[in-house]
Amino acid sequence: MKKVLHFINEYLEETICVCLMSFMTVIIFIQVVMRYVMHNSLSWSEELARYCFIWLIYIGVAYGCKLMKHIKIDAALHLFPEKIRPYIVITGEVLVLVFAVYIVVTGVELTYKQWEFGKISPALGLPLQFINAAPVVGFGLVVFRQIQTMWKLVKELPEKGAEKEDGGEA
Repeated sequence: MKKVLHFINEYLEETICVCLMSFMTVIIFIQVVMRYVMHNSLSWSEELARYCFIWLIYIGVAYGCKLMKHIKIDAALHLFPEKIRPYIVITGEVLVLVFAVYIVVTGVELTYKQWEFGKISPALGLPLQFINAAPVVGFGLVVFRQIQTMWKLVKELPEKGAEKEDGGEA
């Protein structure tokens, strides 16, 4: 069980992104072969590739947050005194968390409405709530990863203070 949890914690987003990208590439390759070799086009392939891409984007957002590579301005961080920089970073992470929670809440509402109205995609006939669940799942993972990141940053705060004091006394 511990190995499974470790795998999920370390490789969940990467695995999903690689699978989605591979599947999307195969679908598009098949579509190209069908169109130019067989002179016949598949009606559903582009739509399925588009939906895979949508899911790939939202899972990729969670992966970016896991690596702390989301949009931020590092140059502005150096405008603040060195002692408060860790707190500025944590404040930025809290803002990303608040935005992610907002997206999850509004995404759940949208997904519920799609389910309620029974909307389906044109070519695949796939219920649209599965497509509109991508932001919910992706930003749900962002919430989880942001909490992990903030926990790590807060745990490092006293250590950074202790290192400064030790460095100053030596």
